[in-house]
Amino acid sequence: MTAAENGAPVVSVVVLSWNTQALTLACLGALFRETPRHAREVIVVDNGSEDGSADAVAAQFPQVRLLRNQENRLYAAGNNQGAALATGEFVVTLNSDTEVQPGALDRLVDFLREHPDYGAVAPRLSDPDGSVQHACQRFPTLWTALCFDSWFGTFWPGKRVVDRYLMRDFDHLESRDVEQPPGAVCMLRTRDWRELGGFDERLALFYNDVDLCKRVHQRGQRIRYLATAEVMHHRGASTRNFAKMLVIWHRNRLAYYRKHYGWFGGLWIRLCVRLRIWEEWWKIGRRNRRDPGRKKAERDFLRQSQRELWSS
Repeated sequence: MTAAENGAPVVSVVVLSWNTQALTLACLGALFRETPRHAREVIVVDNGSEDGSADAVAAQFPQVRLLRNQENRLYAAGNNQGAALATGEFVVTLNSDTEVQPGALDRLVDFLREHPDYGAVAPRLSDPDGSVQHACQRFPTLWTALCFDSWFGTFWPGKRVVDRYLMRDFDHLESRDVEQPPGAVCMLRTRDWRELGGFDERLALFYNDVDLCKRVHQRGQRIRYLATAEVMHHRGASTRNFAKMLVIWHRNRLAYYRKHYGWFGGLWIRLCVRLRIWEEWWKIGRRNRRDPGRKKAERDFLRQSQRELWSS
């Protein structure tokens, strides 16, 4: 007897919400508008929202399993908390700034059932206007750390490093195997998720999806980007207003490189960050040549961010 036949859910959908009430309600509305072929349960983890998100979810979608955190536990811990309650054969982490298009999750389930050698599958993401988001990436290398978002990535060979990392050679219009699919939506078998230990909570907000995909590959499993399954995504809505985002991004990147490249990876990232800080210091001076007050304020903010980064 299958899970669907005995009444158990096939898919456990984990939605993490933090101060995105309207988007979260739209996300849940899209999930419950369709009648899926594969039965699903929806688990919402509210990460200490202050905009009434949890109460709104409870009032409008009483059928979901709602967890209310008193504080923002950030992305990795919040998703792990929700996935720990999963009872389905598959678990999918779904950002609150997404809207699943009809049939998308069913297609992801079908793929994993038909391809037991694959460890994860993710859909195509689209903007609200329907244009495809180029969100797949290759795993970051030591050269990626030096070239991404820096002067070194603006010319050859650094530009080639960045283009390769961001998969600019792929139009995202057809299905293919990838190293790292879009992190906004990703489905694994629940048993695989638990064997892997879910997200590494040391990578609290960033690089946790990269690390999880890396560990899937290290187990000898492949990951599929499925262009025939579509999910609409409001880019960055869940982190846009997070004040400490840049500092946490650098801290999480440092932790990722330490984990996968050892002591040299940590040392290399510290060097790359210092080079990037020097670059930004010079840019601040150049763009504020006629405004010394603004130049001082921006450089003071840069100093403070640097202190916060190295304080951990």
